[in-house]
Amino acid sequence: MRKPLLRIPYTDILPPPLIIPASASTLAGAVAALRTFFAAPTPDHMPSSKTVVLTGAGLSVASGLADYRGVKGTYRVNKTYRPIYYHEFLSSHEARKRYWARSFLGWSSLHKAAPNLGHFAVRDLGNLGLVQNVITQNVDSFHSQAHPRIPTLELHGYLRSTVCTTCRSEFSRDEFQAELARLNPRWAALLQEAIESGALDRGETDEARFKGLRSNPDGDVDLPDAPYTTFRYPPCPKCLERPPVGADGLKYDVRVDGEGAWKLPSTAGILKPAVVMFGENIASHVKHNAEKAVDQAGKLLVLGTSLATYSAWRIAKRAKDRGMPIAIINMGGVRGEEQFFTDLDPNQQGDRAVRTGLSTDEILPLLVSELRQTMPDNSPISSPGGPLENSGVFKEMLS
Repeated sequence: MRKPLLRIPYTDILPPPLIIPASASTLAGAVAALRTFFAAPTPDHMPSSKTVVLTGAGLSVASGLADYRGVKGTYRVNKTYRPIYYHEFLSSHEARKRYWARSFLGWSSLHKAAPNLGHFAVRDLGNLGLVQNVITQNVDSFHSQAHPRIPTLELHGYLRSTVCTTCRSEFSRDEFQAELARLNPRWAALLQEAIESGALDRGETDEARFKGLRSNPDGDVDLPDAPYTTFRYPPCPKCLERPPVGADGLKYDVRVDGEGAWKLPSTAGILKPAVVMFGENIASHVKHNAEKAVDQAGKLLVLGTSLATYSAWRIAKRAKDRGMPIAIINMGGVRGEEQFFTDLDPNQQGDRAVRTGLSTDEILPLLVSELRQTMPDNSPISSPGGPLENSGVFKEMLS
């Protein structure tokens, strides 16, 4: 694989977290500070008293998923790991084989994982009238499962679908998984064996160590010395049925082998996960909606993220520049976090800022429990389910 042209940001350990106020070093102190944070009036120039939540991979660790930069994050325990880059995926058939083979092995673990207490605590904060919407870097769809009534903007996309890089049509990842199994029966047998043996369970099981399996973020599983070159993947069915015409007026070429797998010299119909890969730009409407969500809120709550990626850091910076109170709950350090807590009254007890290094799944349920004692809970009897798409996810709220 070619040497990457882009540097993955902040793979080393960040400085230890600030603790604001000092009492937030303990669980009771952190909960008290967060109660003050939510109870305090917002600055007069803010359009709303409600909070926008920004989340990262740390929030899903309690669901059994790997994170990038946490205490046991992939960048710490697997020094050789790096994600595939967008230009590699587009330009290399071999790189796509490797990506989809690893994703094929990891999908079952991701698919069976579920939202944890932290996600449901966000739902409960919404039912208490405190949270207005959520912006997440996570691609696991847990937010939309846990709280479908609270609008969620998926900043980096979602793994539940694949998308064609030519026609932009989306398809179910579950159906794509079934096609991968059909085209790769030996890999399918290996996957079934791994599932039955427990080798894909999160954690350092004897079976996983024996096989050398490593579970990485976003449903990626590394199997050393695996014959990735034999792996096959299907094309976009729409482009296969009716090859589109390019900007030059020439029709694209989509070819398959005898069993329906994409093959060279095809020039279109490549399916990718519906996520923003490293080196790929976030869609302009997603950026716009994220900025609007911040601009229409009164406070920012950051959960389980080091803000190492600029796309997330700039959201927190925007909140700071607007004078919004900010609370950050993250076990490790946060990129440039001192910038978010300048000019604070040293005697403030959470009304303007909170920073704690405790875990979200420890703090949030207790916070909700205490808030419920003094606030009405507007939980609906039944909530409509179903994931929300990025396009128009804030349509009603922002119109």
